[in-house]
Amino acid sequence: MLTQEAIQALALDWYKKLDVHVPMVEVLPLLADAELEMVFPEATVYGYAGFEGWFQRVIRIFFDEVHTVKVVEPVITGNTAVVKVVVQWEASVWNAPEPFSKRIKCDAFQTWEVKLNDAGNVIITKYIVDGLEYHEGSATL
Repeated sequence: MLTQEAIQALALDWYKKLDVHVPMVEVLPLLADAELEMVFPEATVYGYAGFEGWFQRVIRIFFDEVHTVKVVEPVITGNTAVVKVVVQWEASVWNAPEPFSKRIKCDAFQTWEVKLNDAGNVIITKYIVDGLEYHEGSATL
């Protein structure tokens, strides 16, 4: 059965893995493959192959990342849910040949769709970044 606690645990695990740039093979079990759609400010990707391209690019751009989960509000319908997520994201980015890196700090407003897979684990099927709200003094994308 899909629960608020299981969805919360998924969100915390997802962001922990993103923060430390785990190998992609550790992130894939949190995602659907064939039905996966991920909408980021810079790209929309589909399935594991699309996610891999996005993931490999961003882990080479952003560093010193910290995600702080602020809100995880699911509306559960059987074994699926639509989830409103708010996460504070902090990251450093360096663009050559600039002499210094810049720090991004913002709240990311997201809508996820999740479901239970055949093994009974909660996985993300749709991940949409609805908007970013930058904190005062933050660099921007």
